[in-house]
Amino acid sequence: MSDRVCVGAIAGSFGVKGEVRLKSFCAEPDAIATYGPLQSEDGATSWDVRITRSVKNGFAARLSGVGTKDAADALRGARLYAPRDRLPELVDDEYYYPDLIGLTVLDAGGNELGRVKAVLNHGASDLLEIAGKGLKQPVLLPFTQSAVPTVDVTAGRIIADPPDGLFE
Repeated sequence: MSDRVCVGAIAGSFGVKGEVRLKSFCAEPDAIATYGPLQSEDGATSWDVRITRSVKNGFAARLSGVGTKDAADALRGARLYAPRDRLPELVDDEYYYPDLIGLTVLDAGGNELGRVKAVLNHGASDLLEIAGKGLKQPVLLPFTQSAVPTVDVTAGRIIADPPDGLFE
């Protein structure tokens, strides 16, 4: 488990006074401002975040030390990380994406299907990208209760009941 979790990303600048367009990955999107200061992916830079208003697909926000449009533009695509100990405790059947990456995926018979390479979300639902021996290309497994009935982060495994033909 990582000691930091990606909680958002900067989608670009907003306006001409150094605000950024902030995309939150949090269950309660505006809570992103309470987990700070947030850090860059490499941990070299940190910012205090103040949300100024809601905008389409996110928020307009001020980051400490970012005062110009050029500075905000330079941060486009930057992912923002919060220390895990500042995040809320998870209830059963909730997981932070980094905790799922690398877990072994087994079918109900105990046969290894592969390992979680990434967790993707394109709006409709989460997908587990599974890569492994015998797979010509990664498989996208719906991360639903029916397709993934058991997740055991402590044991490092997921038990899957994939739709017919998905791993063929």
